[in-house]
Amino acid sequence: MEQVVNGLRFTPMEQREANMKQILSDLTPFLDGSGRLISLPAKHKKKLMALWHMAGKVEPERQYTEVEINDLLDEWTLFHDPATLRRELYNKKLLKRTPDCGRYWKAETIPTLEEFIETYV
Repeated sequence: MEQVVNGLRFTPMEQREANMKQILSDLTPFLDGSGRLISLPAKHKKKLMALWHMAGKVEPERQYTEVEINDLLDEWTLFHDPATLRRELYNKKLLKRTPDCGRYWKAETIPTLEEFIETYV
């Protein structure tokens, strides 16, 4: 399904690529040379962008144990606070989990970056 932005039509892949370019540009001060998050941005919109970016890295249709998701989040960051990141990703409906918090997985549908930011700003 195409998305119309400012009168231009984009396929989902084109929109995702445009979103990634915007995110990388806005988050550059928060990323090291390997693309790992140095710190969680304090400004709300950039924090949302960082969370959306990280959710995009989670493998779809795969369940992770708490230890596995923590390890992934630690790989993607330098500040190593997987509990906060896990909670934020869950609270923003980017990750789902079992009632006992033992297993996590990527939400089936992730909104576009614009929709995500509109929802939480």
